[in-house]
Formats: sequence, C-alpha cells, structure tokens
Amino acid sequence: MSGREKLGYPEYEQLAKPLLKEFARMSRWIAETGQRLVVVFEGRDTAGKGGTIDAISQVLNPRQCRVAALPSPTERERQQWYFQRYIPYLPAKGELTLFDRSWYNRAGVEPVMDFCTLEQRDAFLRAVPEFERHLVDDGILLFKYWLCCDQERQEARFENRLKNPLKRWKLSPIDIHARERYDAYTEARERMLSETHTDFAPWTLVDFNDQSLGRLALLRDLLDRVPDTSLPVKELDWPPLSSEPLKERYGVLQPIPAYPIDTAPRDAEGGLI
Repeated sequence: MSGREKLGYPEYEQLAKPLLKEFARMSRWIAETGQRLVVVFEGRDTAGKGGTIDAISQVLNPRQCRVAALPSPTERERQQWYFQRYIPYLPAKGELTLFDRSWYNRAGVEPVMDFCTLEQRDAFLRAVPEFERHLVDDGILLFKYWLCCDQERQEARFENRLKNPLKRWKLSPIDIHARERYDAYTEARERMLSETHTDFAPWTLVDFNDQSLGRLALLRDLLDRVPDTSLPVKELDWPPLSSEPLKERYGVLQPIPAYPIDTAPRDAEGGLI
C-alpha cells in the first residue's frame, strides 16, 4: 500500500510512459531472440485486468502480441481435456500471449458459480502444476498475476459500469450473483494459491484498489522478471523523397466533411465535453 488515496491520470501517464517504452524494447527482444512469453492475469471482476492488458498491448506489434480472452466453452469444448482449448493460444517463437483470465477459471469462477463440480476443481488443481511445468521446461517464460481489490472498491466500479454507457457492456447477469460471493472467491483464491504457487511458476499478488498504482507496480515487476532486454536498434536506411511531398487526389469519391468542432458540446470553461 502506498498510503495515497488515488493517483491522478496525468501523473499516471507520466510514470507509465518509460515503463511502456521498456515493454516496446522487450517485445523487440522477444522477436529477435525467439523467446516465448505468457502472462496470466487473474482477479475479481473489475480488478483491472483488461485495462492493464490494453496498456501493454497498445505499444506492441499486434502480429506479435496476442490477447486471449476466451468466451464460455462450447458444448464440444466441455467434452475435451480441460487445458485443450487454451493450448492454441500459446505463443510461437518471437511471440507473447496475455491471458485475460485463463485455465484458472477452473479454480475460481467455475466452482464458485457452480459451473463445475468440486471433483473437477480438485482434479484441475492436481494437474495444473504439471501442465505449467511442461510449459516452463519447453522454454516458455510464464508469469502469473492476481489483481486484488476490496469489495467496497469493486462495488464502486460496478456502479460506474452500470451508469456509464461506454462501460455498460462489461456487466453481465453473472455479476449480480458473483457480488454475493465475495468471500467464496477469497476462499477459492487461497486454495488455488496453496496448490499452484510453485518455484517454477509462482504467483504474484498486486494491490489494485488504485488501478493506476497497481498497474505501475505490475508493469515494473514484470519488466524486472524478464531477462535483460536491451538490444541495439538496427539502423534503417531512410532516404529522402525524390520529389516534393504530394497532395492526396480524389476522383471517384470524395472524403466526408470534416468533424464540426465549432459545434461540439463544451463545458462552462469552453473545454470539449
């Protein structure tokens, strides 16, 4: 805990900028050395998984960085080996995958919301260390993060999603029932940690009651765990144009009119709303 109540967005942006530059360098290191990186993001609803993943992925090559946020399993997937649906999302050489929730659904949301039996959960907890051992032994860099937030903070974020039309899509009927099972999620998490926190694939818990501070802490921790990623930038021959820059020309169709910023809604101080 930092002792601060909240980190303002301008200050967050200033602090995050050098970290995101490091991530851009890290992605180049992954690409040029053929590394494979998997980062698992787990936590309660509203904790901040999606925003953190967005912050990382926006500075990376989308052909190199895959975000895996799997929907509910299909009927066929329910008949498969549990880990099977996640394997196609593992990275090839030079790639990284950010899991917005992962195979650990079987240790958290599924048993808490009665989507699997306790026997299925226990079988998963026995199997997952061996599954992750295979990933690590094959050379994958695997990092697992749990994002923590108190129920009071979670309720405030649910309220924001309820009232904000830009975030309303994040709410689902399951959230209504999940809110009443906060303690059950805590117990499931503790059981999961006790069974799957290993020396080769450890968990890291990050306080996300302040999402900006939590995001900075997670970014810094992840960068510190990855080997030295400093590679010289290759020189690129970039000759000048052979003529003056040309204007865009149109024949068949014309662009639509420019956005009328003079008529855009403004607040009392004249700023754009």
